[in-house]
Amino acid sequence: MRRSADVVVIGSGAAGLSSALGLAATRNVLVVSAGSGSTPWAQGGIAAAYGDDDPLDHAHDTEIAGAGFCDPRNVRALVEEGPQRLAELIALGARFDRDNDGSLSRTLEGGHDRHRVVHAGGDASGAEVHRALHQAVQLAGVRTVTGRAVGLVKSGSGHIAGVLVEEAAEVSQIDARAVVLATGGIGNAYLASTNPSTVRGDGIALALQAGASLVDMEFVQFHPTALFTGDSTGQLPLVTEAVRGEGAVLRDLRGHRIMTGVHPRADLAPRDIVARAIESTMRRDGCEYVWLDARSIPEDTIRRRFPTVLASCRRIGVDMLREPIPVAPAEHFLCGGIRTNRDGATDVPGLYAVGEVAGGGVHGANRLASNSLLEGLVFGRRVATALTLDLPSASYGQPSRLTLGEDREPDRIRAILTEHAGIRRDGPGLQTAADELASAGDGPLATVARTVVAAAITREDSRGCHWRSDHPRTDERWNRHLVIRLDEDGLPAVRELLHSTAT
Repeated sequence: MRRSADVVVIGSGAAGLSSALGLAATRNVLVVSAGSGSTPWAQGGIAAAYGDDDPLDHAHDTEIAGAGFCDPRNVRALVEEGPQRLAELIALGARFDRDNDGSLSRTLEGGHDRHRVVHAGGDASGAEVHRALHQAVQLAGVRTVTGRAVGLVKSGSGHIAGVLVEEAAEVSQIDARAVVLATGGIGNAYLASTNPSTVRGDGIALALQAGASLVDMEFVQFHPTALFTGDSTGQLPLVTEAVRGEGAVLRDLRGHRIMTGVHPRADLAPRDIVARAIESTMRRDGCEYVWLDARSIPEDTIRRRFPTVLASCRRIGVDMLREPIPVAPAEHFLCGGIRTNRDGATDVPGLYAVGEVAGGGVHGANRLASNSLLEGLVFGRRVATALTLDLPSASYGQPSRLTLGEDREPDRIRAILTEHAGIRRDGPGLQTAADELASAGDGPLATVARTVVAAAITREDSRGCHWRSDHPRTDERWNRHLVIRLDEDGLPAVRELLHSTAT
């Protein structure tokens, strides 16, 4: 079967659905969905400055968390347009928690200097955001194809001209004048992640193969508090840091506070700092987890605010009302990605990227808590506006099909990346990873792993969620972004160094 659309959006999380919804009134848009991605699993909420909060304060916290490596222009767009996007989401029917006076309830999370995170269902914010957007897209009449994008079509003029989709073991082509990649992050490239198994970096591999540039792939964020279930592989339940925002503290297995004296904000420090402190504690004590002690939080608050976490704990036999929760860091979010401008355009004509797959610079070297759903809403709308105003011309010339390759031993790839490119890294280990990945095939996992390792080898300093034990300090000589493209052998390589635009 061969179909066509003005725009094909690959991905049906917050970023993809926001893009499709913004296009629905003016363009023939089609969504390719291999699953709902990470959005329904998001617990914390949406960070947005409204009321007496100042967007510039939100920008300041974002840039501090990003270790001074954010693009301030894109951060400004995020925080200034965010409140309006949130209001529109509420108008679509999204039901956020409210205080007794009817105002939106706001909570505190790590890295924020005030309560600005709105939430739904206590700790089921992503599920509610996805429900509202999915319903709106359906009402707008947007077509959806269930399948996995396995390739892009590129015209002889160099423009993207369509998508190859695998549906029920058959590959079909969808012709389009523009393609928006909204495929999420790279979680399944690691042994343990908070992401579902469908999130494995397909968009990264598709973009690279089409000739697009990646940026800052070394900045892979690990959430400090994934629930330790006894099985350290696959998707692990998240324990939102809003639990710490309500007063929970991290302790080692002897009961001593972990974050005391580590950072002025203690347990509410940015995620990279908390994750490293936990990893160091686990390494020191030879253990697989630490405790998150929420017993100081009133029982009715826990039941009202954290029903998802409470249920996850009970499934493994832990009662968070009366005993501490076993937690450990797990891969969570890609802070870099496909290089884009503020409207999501890549350096390949007709190819756009939005959400976690995009490297637009809003997160810098480490994402601020609850900025991810906000990013999807804000930049999804920006992509839609750009394609409404200026849809690329129809491509010409003989088209070519660019299809994803195959991974050899996927579990081995995950093990290599986890061991050598996790929270703690060093030059010899990264070089070992590069050597071992040479025979890993040319599928999306291998491609993603090679890009992360190539960037991590090159950056010989530590900042944000990239920490090199052999280069433990931030070196201003490395105040540069690393741009990755395919080399002459078709392998990812750092091809360019760009000075940071951060002030």
